[in-house]
Formats: sequence, C-alpha cells, structure tokens
Amino acid sequence: MTDDQKAAIRATAARVLRTEGEAVSAMADALPEDFAAAVEAILATQGRVILSGIGKSGHIARKISSTFASTGTPSAFVHPSEASHGDLGMVMPGDLTVLISNSGETSELRDMVAHVARFDIPMVAISGKPGSTLMQAADYRLLLPQAPEACVIGMAPTTSTTLTLALGDALAVATMERRGFLPEQFRTFHPGGKLGAQLSKVAQLMHVGDALPLVAADMPMSETLIVMSEKSFGIAGVVQEGALVGVISDGDLRRNIAHLMERNAGQVATRHPRVIGPDDLAAEAMGVMSGNRITALFVVDDAMRPVGLLHLHDCLRAGLA
Repeated sequence: MTDDQKAAIRATAARVLRTEGEAVSAMADALPEDFAAAVEAILATQGRVILSGIGKSGHIARKISSTFASTGTPSAFVHPSEASHGDLGMVMPGDLTVLISNSGETSELRDMVAHVARFDIPMVAISGKPGSTLMQAADYRLLLPQAPEACVIGMAPTTSTTLTLALGDALAVATMERRGFLPEQFRTFHPGGKLGAQLSKVAQLMHVGDALPLVAADMPMSETLIVMSEKSFGIAGVVQEGALVGVISDGDLRRNIAHLMERNAGQVATRHPRVIGPDDLAAEAMGVMSGNRITALFVVDDAMRPVGLLHLHDCLRAGLA
C-alpha cells in the first residue's frame, strides 16, 4: 500500500467521523421536543420497555434495549417479523414500546403499531421523517435531525444509525439518572468481567469470622507467631477492648527480631494501621495496598472493630489487576 493510498483511507475515515460527529452535536443542541416526556413515560412504565426495528434499526434497537436493561429499566427486544407470527404476545398492557424506523414507513412494524394501539400501550417513535405513518401513530415523537449519511453514495445507514444509537443512549442515561440508579445496583447487572470486579465491595471479597488472625495486645509473641502461621495471611491484628489498635506484619517481626520472644503483641505491633470499610470498593482497597506496599488490610466498622480482612490476592482473583 502506498503512502497516497494510506492517506486516502485516513481521509475517508476522518470524513465519516466528522460527518457523524457534527450530526450528533446538532442533535445535542436541539433535542426532540418530546424527549423529556418520553423519559417520564419510561419511568412511569410498570412493565418493560420494548424495543423493535428491522434491519440496521433492529441492531440499534437491540443495543438500546440492552443498555436500558443494564441500567435498571427492564427491557426486551422484539423482532417485528417474529411479532407478526406470535411474538406480539410478548408486548403487554403495562409495557411501553420504542419503535425505530428512519423512514417511518417500515412495513414490518405495521402489526406492532396496530397491536399497541389496540391495547393502549404507549409508543415512542424514533424516525427521521416527521410526517411518516410511524410518527403520526406515536404518543412520543423523537425526530432525528436531517443530516447526510456518511457514505460516499449517501444511502447506506451510517449517520442515521449513529444518531439513533446516541439518542437511545441519551434516553437510557437520562432515565437512569432520574431513577437514582446507584453503582451497587449497576454491579447487580454486571457481575462478570473487569467491570464487575471494579464495582465489587470489600465485604464481598473479605475473609471473616475464624479466618481472621486476631490476637490480644498482651499475647506473648510465641503464641502470636502460631496464630500468624495458622491463618497464613502474613499479618496479625492486635485487638484491645474489641477495637483494632495495631497490626503485626512480617516487617514488624524483622524489626524486632533481636528481642522478639521477650515481647508481647502490643509491643511489636505498628499502631494506627491503615484500614478499610466493608462498604468501600475493593478497587479502592487495592489502591491503598498498592500505594503503601502492603498485601493485606483489616476491614473495620465505625468503632474500629475488625469485621474482616482483605488480601491483595483476593483482589487479583476477582479480576482487579
């Protein structure tokens, strides 16, 4: 490939991105008039938000439905052709439909439109044609701005599908924020992979109960070493009157090696240790461990009582690398 050919390819890519980006910016500056009302209708829906579309619009509808479902709004995609052969039964009173067609005249959507009208199911339409059949039948009309498709012949769905996808994301995020959707709720729908790991709470990964290497402040170091060896965390928490007052690590053992067996746990421990709360994110705990070059953190409640222990290996196993 010559340099001129590479430059031509890059120029095409840049043109496509600018064309689509300018269209999205234009829509941001002039959102459809019914946008806020559509969000409120979605929030008021007792059932599911049903997305439907054919062809490229169908692919976009699937993605928008997935985004709704993962951000706290029950949603499903229904293929319009399958709907005409029995799947209309999936669209019930109490649901809300979002039907997508850039032309607004997609024949495959006609049975869906008739069905939602028959059962008085609210309908949001996303289309580029304000006078189309679909838009005229809709309760909430989300009109896409007029913008050229990004392909050289001006016909392949490019800008129009990008606009639809962006508008769907805007609907989902606006609904999510109005609903007050929280990070811990988000993790409920994203338990796997790195995203789920990033949203894990310390309480979900920590060791508890008899697994904790806890010793009294007056315990002789000969006995403290046995506890540290049995629990296998390379650390012991020193407790006085129920509260964590110090931590003994391998480093503390080395610093006190000369007179170690003559001392008790309270005399060897590092006072005022770094700790974490059970409701903090595991990613935050890992940051504390990495930043301070330690491998374990005691988890304490508001009264500094130890309720768990989180080891660096627990975070790595959860995918927090």
